[in-house]
Amino acid sequence: MLQVARLAPNLLLEAGDRIVEFFNSQINDDGGGKDRAGESDLYYTVFCIEGLVAMQAALPADHIADYLSTFGDGADLDFVHLCCLARCWASLGTNGFDKAKRASVAERIASFRSLDGGFNPDPDPDQENNPDNPDGTVYHSFLALGAYQDLGIELPDQDRLIESIAVLRTNDGAYGNEKSMNIGTTPTTAAAATLLRQFQRPVSDAVGVWLKKQCHSAGGFLAMPIAPMPDLLSTATALHALAGMRVSFEDIKESCLDFVDSLWTGSAFCGTWEDDAQDSEYTYYALLALGHLSL
Repeated sequence: MLQVARLAPNLLLEAGDRIVEFFNSQINDDGGGKDRAGESDLYYTVFCIEGLVAMQAALPADHIADYLSTFGDGADLDFVHLCCLARCWASLGTNGFDKAKRASVAERIASFRSLDGGFNPDPDPDQENNPDNPDGTVYHSFLALGAYQDLGIELPDQDRLIESIAVLRTNDGAYGNEKSMNIGTTPTTAAAATLLRQFQRPVSDAVGVWLKKQCHSAGGFLAMPIAPMPDLLSTATALHALAGMRVSFEDIKESCLDFVDSLWTGSAFCGTWEDDAQDSEYTYYALLALGHLSL
């Protein structure tokens, strides 16, 4: 993803400097990335780091490392933020996260493994006497694999994770995040396709067909067929998955470029036409989308 996002400056031209300024402005005095309330959060720190790296800008690595160090081995973090901690340290490329801490994080991530071989940090509400969730989700499995890769540790029992993803295929040819979903969503389907490619497993042609159908007539991708408007997350992840599957989107490039441009505020990007809040997450997804659209 970063390799592609690094191509975005080819389209941004003079706007690139303003985006770099924006990402830097999103780093608090303690070294953490700002959430939408302005508070430091590991999730948003990921996007600040990735955004600056994509823009090939100087990274305040020592400053950010000070913030990351306050979390130690992540013992008090939830699953998502634990994966974010691993991603942040991997992106910094520093020695602040030693082998023992990486092993501890991997052990904690493994504790969130569901009975079907996937990952799910949320207990099943239908199993009052069993704290373990029997079913994994695409999203949490995607995060877990990325975290293991960031930690430099091989994910065990990979076949079981792949099997847990397979059962989340929906009747419309896409993927739902969990078994209760009977229609697919774009980010989930994109994540499932990317997971399968990581494991060098085939992805059905029907997945690419379904994803491309989610492109809105005015550009951008819908989160699901019934969504009222396209959004930047769905657009970036769909383009990334289609490119990985070698499905051409040449015929929708211009409309997608227009869509991304419509979300530009002059210094960053918003997520949808109805969202006037700019943040580091959606600005990074704009870079990913623009990277693919520049090819």
